[in-house]
Amino acid sequence: MSERPDRRPAFIADRMLGTLCRYLRFMGYDTLSANSLREGNRREDTLLLDLADRTGRILLTKDRDLAERGGERAVLVMGSDILDQVRELTRRGLIVPEIRLTRCSLCNRLLRPATGDEIAGTDYAPRNRTGLRFFWCRNCSKLYWMGSHGENLEKRIREGL
Repeated sequence: MSERPDRRPAFIADRMLGTLCRYLRFMGYDTLSANSLREGNRREDTLLLDLADRTGRILLTKDRDLAERGGERAVLVMGSDILDQVRELTRRGLIVPEIRLTRCSLCNRLLRPATGDEIAGTDYAPRNRTGLRFFWCRNCSKLYWMGSHGENLEKRIREGL
């Protein structure tokens, strides 16, 4: 079952789209990765199509044959650069390119507000926390906040459009 707090589309990305998968998660999109499947399975394409059908996800792929097999449930991503890929999905009306920090970029789980103890116990948290909001992945124990890295990422995305 997918964790979708709103009616935004959910995705599953093939192995060739790992960076796009992370970007989509930063933008708040529920995005599964084929990298979570066991490698070397000759039926992986069929598994991806079945998973997309069962969960109502759009399959994002660089594989033309797989996209054709998926029909309307699949999108062939042509760009080789991450910004080209984001631009493609934006043009198709599938995404709104903005950083949301509502999902873990590693595991796709929904983030929750971080506690003071979680922030204090994270050695990579910024010392100056004034005006920052922090989020926590309870699965990965990872702390997120919209600092300069997130701002630069958002600027890159917006300038790339």
